Amino acid sequence: MKRVFFFILLSLALLVSACGPSVKVQRVSPDTTADLSGKWNSTDSRLVADEMIRDVLSRPWLSRFVEKHGKAPVVIVGSMRNLSSEHIEMRTIVADLSRELINSGSVRFVAARDDRDEIREERQDQQYWASEETAKRLAYETGADFMLQGSVKTIMDEIDRTKAKFYQVDLQLIDMESTEMVWIASKEIMKIVEKSRFK
Repeated sequence: MKRVFFFILLSLALLVSACGPSVKVQRVSPDTTADLSGKWNSTDSRLVADEMIRDVLSRPWLSRFVEKHGKAPVVIVGSMRNLSSEHIEMRTIVADLSRELINSGSVRFVAARDDRDEIREERQDQQYWASEETAKRLAYETGADFMLQGSVKTIMDEIDRTKAKFYQVDLQLIDMESTEMVWIASKEIMKIVEKSRFK
């Protein structure tokens, strides 16, 4: 009887462990395209940043500014709005755009508003607590010449188990003094997502 009871317990334990969730982890390069859900992801953000920053830096506004002022323009990233139907981490897009702009060497770049607030607070503290030789001066920030703004929108279409997702990223570069729009562009990403018949 004890053997039968032990055999039943062992069988149940094996059955429960076999039914439990199996997890497989695989390390891949961050550049790997992984589109598991069909939603906006890091690959989309990188593609947009690469293509659109290449475009903005190839347009006439840049050479005209350098010719007129004899120096690279200063750019700041302004508001990036998510007007889509899903959650998109806009800070990732801002970070990708900022990185591409800075690394291009074609423009100079100043910190966004939230970052500046923290820096200003620290600089204010330095006026009281840092030595006179090392305290950074107030009101010596570099003013931006242009602001980059943008938005992400989506259009969805669905029939049966197939869904079409159309993402449109709009960016514009605006002269800070004249408010003239010197560059505008759109990048579209289309995804077809097919749901399996079986869960």
